Amino acid sequence: MKRIGILTAGGDTPALNATIYGAVQRANASNVEVYGFQRGYAGLLDPRAPHVHLNPLFTTIPELDPCKGGTLLGSSRTYIDRDSGELLCTAERHLRQLKIDGLVCIGGDGTINGMQPIAEFIPCTLAPKTIDNDLGLNYIDEPNEWLRRPIDQHPGYREEHVVSRDTIRLEDIINYATPGYATAVYVVAQCVERIRTTAESHRRVAIVEVMGRQSGYIALGSAYGQPDIILIPEVPLNLDQLEAKVRQIYELQQHVVICVGEGVKDNDGQELGATAPTFDPAGNIRYSGAADALQKMLAKRLGDEMFLENRSFEPASSALFTRKIGHTQRGGRPIQFDRFYASQLGGKAVDLLLSGASNEVATIQYESEHGFTLCSVRANKLRDQWGEIHPREVHPSMYDTRRMHLSSFGMEYLKPIFTNAIGWDDMEFCRTQMFGPGNLTNRYQSVVTDIRKRIRYL
Repeated sequence: MKRIGILTAGGDTPALNATIYGAVQRANASNVEVYGFQRGYAGLLDPRAPHVHLNPLFTTIPELDPCKGGTLLGSSRTYIDRDSGELLCTAERHLRQLKIDGLVCIGGDGTINGMQPIAEFIPCTLAPKTIDNDLGLNYIDEPNEWLRRPIDQHPGYREEHVVSRDTIRLEDIINYATPGYATAVYVVAQCVERIRTTAESHRRVAIVEVMGRQSGYIALGSAYGQPDIILIPEVPLNLDQLEAKVRQIYELQQHVVICVGEGVKDNDGQELGATAPTFDPAGNIRYSGAADALQKMLAKRLGDEMFLENRSFEPASSALFTRKIGHTQRGGRPIQFDRFYASQLGGKAVDLLLSGASNEVATIQYESEHGFTLCSVRANKLRDQWGEIHPREVHPSMYDTRRMHLSSFGMEYLKPIFTNAIGWDDMEFCRTQMFGPGNLTNRYQSVVTDIRKRIRYL
């Protein structure tokens, strides 16, 4: 291969630039040119196909900084599917015109869906990214556990995941952690820790909502911030149990901190925060707020009496408060774990192309004796028998439903990721850059301004 393309699609994460950087560095070593398409598949379909030469003279451009969050190529939620005949012809024509020999896509399940039809006429590989850590499998045969059940007196079906294994090994996990996840947990743990001081000082119940529509990995990782209760989407909410737990903890320490994943469901399978759902551009439910819904439920059940002794002269209605961390989880400088393994996965995706592979996903695997290693899996291995990719869920063995907290195995899962996730340079950056005097006098220097000067068109 002489020239490859690269694009970033879907939501942004802190480690996208690091992934691009790793891919370009690997291409430099093999004397392969890299063209980066602007705004993901949308740029590939644009009549002008805006693109950037990322390694002129096989040297990475200075604007590509692996320590910067987001993506200098821009991203969008525009996708291509197998039925998009005209769009596929447009993509193929633009790739041929630019003499692209292979394509590296950086993204999640939607990006895989867009990559696979393109892989029928040009080699494609994927470097995974998502802060939700839901791209992968708990074990290789997991997709075959998904069933489709008919709905009584209604057309269509409902999907059901029948878990066949009570326990798993860390070595069984396909794609152990996705770049962006570690930084998101780092942000969440800090927020939970900081919320604690307000709840503790004012004898209140704090409910912190984190991202994770169908997978509770971020909520699970929030354990590093030491919340009292963790609620994840995989386990239906038991209100009686939650009420009893809140009362018990409040009696002991006069405050409670609850971390809740945004996709938490009730016993009927209804998302707490989606009573009046809207949808984002990718078709995903945009939740109105699981934390707000939970606050109302608990306020009704706990009543005023529980707070009167510790919060006299103050309205009991103010005893519960919510905070949604939101997009803060997806932004900012990636921590060391994400920077390193994102760049490794970017390089692996290029290696796969150069070795003749196509429709492959670069992955991180874990072995207790050797730590993390790079590997790959065929994209179709992630699909169920109907061709659908499901978000990887937190395995039941990782969560203790009785304690409403992570289990011992959940702790074992998190330790390899986070024990050395933060580097000395992360702390040095905070010390020297965050409060640098120049921040007071200079405007933010956007990479978009600089990269626009490099954009080429058909």
